[in-house]
Amino acid sequence: MKFGTSGLRGLSVDLVGAGSWIYAHAFGRYLIESGKVKAGDAILIGRDFRDSSPAIAEICTDALSGLGFKIYDCGTVPTPALALYGLKKSAASLMVTGSHIPADRNGIKFYKPDGEIDKEDEAAIMGLAADSSLADLHAGKHPVVEAHFEECINLFHRRNAGFLGDGVLAGLKVGVYQHSTVARDLIVDILAHYGAEVVPLGRSTTFIPLDTEAISAKTTSHLTDWARLHDLDAIVSADGDGDRPLVADERGVPLRGDLLGLMVAEFLCADTVVTPVTSNSGIEALGFSVMRTRVGSPFVIAGMNEAVAAGKQRVVGFEANGGLLMASSCSVQGHTIDALPTRDCVLPILIAVSRIACLKRPLSEIARSYGLPFTASDRLEGFSTENSTRLLNYLRASDANLASFLNEIGQVVLKSDIDGLRVALADQRVIHFRASGNAPEIRCYAEATTEAAAVELLDAGLDRVRLWASADGAPHLGVGFREDYN
Repeated sequence: MKFGTSGLRGLSVDLVGAGSWIYAHAFGRYLIESGKVKAGDAILIGRDFRDSSPAIAEICTDALSGLGFKIYDCGTVPTPALALYGLKKSAASLMVTGSHIPADRNGIKFYKPDGEIDKEDEAAIMGLAADSSLADLHAGKHPVVEAHFEECINLFHRRNAGFLGDGVLAGLKVGVYQHSTVARDLIVDILAHYGAEVVPLGRSTTFIPLDTEAISAKTTSHLTDWARLHDLDAIVSADGDGDRPLVADERGVPLRGDLLGLMVAEFLCADTVVTPVTSNSGIEALGFSVMRTRVGSPFVIAGMNEAVAAGKQRVVGFEANGGLLMASSCSVQGHTIDALPTRDCVLPILIAVSRIACLKRPLSEIARSYGLPFTASDRLEGFSTENSTRLLNYLRASDANLASFLNEIGQVVLKSDIDGLRVALADQRVIHFRASGNAPEIRCYAEATTEAAAVELLDAGLDRVRLWASADGAPHLGVGFREDYN
């Protein structure tokens, strides 16, 4: 188990047992010892629909009640709903979720009373976890638990149900791919509240790991079939814990998450955008003050805090996966949308769909009007962190190594290693390799002037990684490459 880009991650079999108890107990100790809360205060616990999540939530309840905390059980709610409720209650919270990663894995996201933990908090919790004794395991035999699902979900619903005009989505027909996301019913309710005709699609009792940055061919096929079958204006969805949106246009073609973030930034009249280096490189040309960070909500939040400290008034953050963060409360059409400095899927969905109604144009045309470079992204699963590190270290070691690796793809003119390795090519294409912080996989991002060129570059980049990883991870890219590596 380890902390990834957002929260603790590990195999479900490790978390169902001592693993989740140790980290929940360490989190509780950290809150008390740092003076952020005191024993007897309430802690909120939420969870997603994974098979292992109820058991992990119960173990976390046991660990925290053993320290004297009162537990507010918020049930199966989206992560942003739990985070907002925690801010409202000035209470710490814990979300049991593996987000978008496969069902055999799970995780825990931790929130202090004032919001998501940062990297320093993670290090402190890890230190306490390493120092934990299992002598007190299952000490909380009679936890004080209160049900808070309704209060939690209703607060989040109110945040999203007032800032657009009444009936603004009337006349639109929107599909909601429900699968196994905890946001599935909430999204339906809010779209219907604004007058949309909602078509629920693909509800599942089996957990489906939807990754909004690497949408599977099977999911893409479903989206295009549903769009045609039901004559939809858009299809929307979210990942497992509801903090990453998916929005597909009238053809069933998904929009990039960073474009969704831009739409929200534009709607909120943001003066500063904070986004990772993996987001579209065309953002800077759209008139925003842009701050680039490493991938992961803790880094985006740190960047937003820096912007606020510098006096910026409307600070919005987003990631390439579409997760939207607000460091500032923003007034829109007489309605104030409260700050929520953690990833949210609902605001991007609502803004994107409302653009169709307000502009009276198909979503595909609206997306093209931003004039951003075309992008594509995917991942190689089962690619160990060690192999990712080995490959990236090799590519960083010398210009010759990088040129050799990309020899059949393009000529390198610029590189950046803020997070992974991002390479600008002579023909204005961009390719970016990055080890996932959440699972054993390596990700590849590509940009080009046409969609076909972006997809071609992505495929070529992944093929190079596959070749390198062949023969049990040994480099295998031809004599010249092998000689350089050796």
